[in-house]
Amino acid sequence: MRLSHSLASVTVAVALVLSLPYDAMPHARVGDGKPPAPSLFGAACRTTVRGSHVVAYCHNPYVDTDRVRLHIECARWWDIDTDSAPVDTSPAMTVRLTGRCWNDVGSVWISHQKAR
Repeated sequence: MRLSHSLASVTVAVALVLSLPYDAMPHARVGDGKPPAPSLFGAACRTTVRGSHVVAYCHNPYVDTDRVRLHIECARWWDIDTDSAPVDTSPAMTVRLTGRCWNDVGSVWISHQKAR
């Protein structure tokens, strides 16, 4: 008698769980197949080369602080390439970076790093 009573309780409990709507039951979440949106980061920079002088302006429109550096590769083999000191660009801030070669500039680029 006791076995049938407990079996009846289990049967009722299973029937109640199965009758719940699908959204009420815990289940693993499956994404929509799209990759997660990338976090927005990185100052927008523009560089100008005039002769052997380089000027770069970097504006950070995002929340995270961007640590920017100006890198200059000189065209002549005997001219010393330069890297500026890192400059923290806080949100809504614009910074100016400068550098030069003795003669012609070969290439210029800006590196970005999240400041911690």
